[in-house]
Amino acid sequence: MELKSYQQQVITDLDVFLEYLQNYDTPTLAFKQYWEDKVGAYELKLDGTYSGMTPYKDNIKNTPHIAIKVPTAGGKTFIACNAIHSIFSSYDSSRPKAVVWLVPWSNLLQQTASNLSDSAHPYRQKLNTLFNHSVEVYEKESLLQGANFNPTSVSEQLNIFVFNFSSLRINSKKKDDRKIYQQNGALEAFRDSIVAQDLVLPDTDESALINVIRSLNPLVIVDESHNAESDLSIEMLQNLNPSFILDLTATPKKNSNIVSYVNAIELKKEHMVKLPVIVYNHSRKEEVINSALHLQRQLEQLAIQEHLDGGKMIRPIILFQAQSNIKGSDNTTYIKIKEKLIELKIPEEQIKIKVSGLDELKGIDLMDGKCPVRYIITINALKEGWDCPFAYILASLADKSSAVEVEQILGRVLRQPYVIKHKEPLLNLSFVLTASAKFNETLDNIVKGLQDAGFSNKDYYAEEIINETATAPLSDKEALTNELFGSTEVVTDKSFDDADITNINVSAIDYDPTQNTSSTIKTGALNKITQKAIEEGKAFETRLTTDTGDNTEYLLREMGKEPKRYKIVEHFHQVAENIELPQFYKKLDADILSQELIFEELSQGEVFLNKEQLLSNFKLSSKDIEIDFNSVSAEIVKVDYDEVRKDAMISKFSIQAKKLLVNAIVAKPKEKQVKDITNIMISKIGNMTPITEPEIRKYIERIFSEFTTEEIIDAVNNEYNYVYKIKAKIIELSNQFAKEEFGRLLDTNKIIVKPSFKFKETLVHTKEGAKIDKSLYEREGDMNSFEQRLIMDVASQENILFWHRNSVSKDKGFYLNGFSTNHYPDFILQTQKGNIILVETKGDFLDNDDSKAKNILGKKWAEKSGNNYKYFMVFENKNVEGCYTAKNFIQIISEL
Repeated sequence: MELKSYQQQVITDLDVFLEYLQNYDTPTLAFKQYWEDKVGAYELKLDGTYSGMTPYKDNIKNTPHIAIKVPTAGGKTFIACNAIHSIFSSYDSSRPKAVVWLVPWSNLLQQTASNLSDSAHPYRQKLNTLFNHSVEVYEKESLLQGANFNPTSVSEQLNIFVFNFSSLRINSKKKDDRKIYQQNGALEAFRDSIVAQDLVLPDTDESALINVIRSLNPLVIVDESHNAESDLSIEMLQNLNPSFILDLTATPKKNSNIVSYVNAIELKKEHMVKLPVIVYNHSRKEEVINSALHLQRQLEQLAIQEHLDGGKMIRPIILFQAQSNIKGSDNTTYIKIKEKLIELKIPEEQIKIKVSGLDELKGIDLMDGKCPVRYIITINALKEGWDCPFAYILASLADKSSAVEVEQILGRVLRQPYVIKHKEPLLNLSFVLTASAKFNETLDNIVKGLQDAGFSNKDYYAEEIINETATAPLSDKEALTNELFGSTEVVTDKSFDDADITNINVSAIDYDPTQNTSSTIKTGALNKITQKAIEEGKAFETRLTTDTGDNTEYLLREMGKEPKRYKIVEHFHQVAENIELPQFYKKLDADILSQELIFEELSQGEVFLNKEQLLSNFKLSSKDIEIDFNSVSAEIVKVDYDEVRKDAMISKFSIQAKKLLVNAIVAKPKEKQVKDITNIMISKIGNMTPITEPEIRKYIERIFSEFTTEEIIDAVNNEYNYVYKIKAKIIELSNQFAKEEFGRLLDTNKIIVKPSFKFKETLVHTKEGAKIDKSLYEREGDMNSFEQRLIMDVASQENILFWHRNSVSKDKGFYLNGFSTNHYPDFILQTQKGNIILVETKGDFLDNDDSKAKNILGKKWAEKSGNNYKYFMVFENKNVEGCYTAKNFIQIISEL
């Protein structure tokens, strides 16, 4: 299981923020600069609006405490597994890898601990890959008993402690009520070797589990963090003495420090969620049950046929929502609903109740193909922390006279089975069926539910069914109410309480569980629901295709700033519309073209070039291993994370841990020493796609196989220097190979250029640039001082028609795709004579290999694109071979 593109962006954002943390003294400064560089400095205006990200909230003094906003079903747990690796990679490898994973509910605790422990689950598989299969997951009881938990295990593996909030969240005066605060003989071994005296909480014993955890200075992950905002929650986090806190939530609170946002639309594009939500309000509860049962059967029949055609197995499930908090009642409407379903001759094994105090789902795997469950009755016990992608229909049987409170469990029907788009349109949607006299208020709750899940009011379609073809007769209560008051509206007399499920007339429900068709209702409500659902599903898909995927506008809105869209200047519109900038394409080999083509675009004989294609034959393990480890490069900026935050670190323990690590490695045979140091390097180097981890491992093992024991010790003690140089060598080797392959394919006409990129009609800028004459758009993006001076000189030239500040966003900017990383030139110019000019500006200090590679690529692009295309790399004052100074450049373009 690999990261989706939006999930990878979250990890990239986290990695960038970690670099800021290493370069700035405090989390407050790091956060400020991180967002200032992205969207500009924070500025509170007189009218109450602001620009930029709000300042950092130092919730736990001097401890980095950040959040990522990911909608429900966006894979927060999988993102967190990858984030653990990013964060620990910024630490010294000798530090203990301790993670406290906090969840708000017991069912989510069970689910999280189980998934992280299961070797067959993608979460654990990813952790095993990232941490060399040295991973242990503990729950509270096993920690208290010291089961497989000792000072040695702490120093040798990744240790994840899964707790729910209630285990730790307690008033400081009541610590004796929690076992983790009590003396513990099973943890005596930690007293002398791990526990730091100055970190022991007042009135607790050194052997208490809380003091062991505090001394490990753990990374803390807070799942559903919007539930951890109280003073007691803050005290809970402080008691853990965290080195770093990462919040996971779809709805961050105002005191959250968000470093990455995920646009909900990206989840639908990746088939993570069943959207839109189709909402239908019925006149009566009988009609809700009727529609729900027939809709479930129709969905199941579609699923069975899709499975027979080679698709995945799906068993659609209805969530029946019972009434909650009925005054003067025994609150057992869920029992009565089950009785009514059984009265309809539905097998009891297909019906389960999940409410507070009664959990009939315990131990049942709802995704098991042999599981019979199709109906789950709940109140709000499934509100969060419960995953079953087979849940398709939320049918509320709550009090008709009230607005249906569906927001708490709406997120439970959003997850898409198997994270794929299903052939049958109805299997890509979710449904909410209600019978509320206060439908508008119910819709407000549905919108709130979508917002709580990280979505918006654009992600549902709602309709009220007033006159259904298959209208059920009035119940005795409604007939009496109509006779007395001339209305079927519910009266307030408790003897006629609409929440009383016993009033449901089963004979009015036209459903036979033994039949395989729904023909009796196809012309009624069900037909209306399904046909409209298909229409809305298609309309939603169209919206997805027209969405540019640009997150700039979304990001600005999330930050409370209404984005402004800038159009192409009117008198440039026709010219810009006719421009289609060339990019590189790779011709397909004849043997591929002769095969049956899966993707339509391949039928044209060429594919858009990327670096991965150029490295398809690259074998790192066979390349040279000549690296000078003696000299320390001045370019190394990645430092031990502890050095930045000494005040929050336990230096005594870090030194001890480093010695333990070194001693543990040198005590082993040479072959084992090589494997251990290789594992350390692999964990720090991270993903280098498309170079595979086995290839990187073989290469690093070759490097260290020639090391003496003393040299291996030096590598452990100076790991960042070694990681930096090894990674730099791998990049150098791969870049050289890609460059040579690019040249070879270009010379043999297997790489060509062809028209590809068109300017977007409008742009949104995170930071706006100065107004300068002849800009292509009404307003261009931000520029540094050198870029601004240069483009002002360019615009003053009579032969320049327009200029454009190119975006570095893949979704809206133009880039040169070749042997290097994607190269986004800073400016695109057009002259009066029709010459297209790409300009890359460079400060004089940027005369390096990266600049040389970009210049070569740009020159090749211009050469292959034709005489009307030019590429210039411009330094401010420095004379660089093959490039221009700002002064010389202006002279050149004035003649084009």
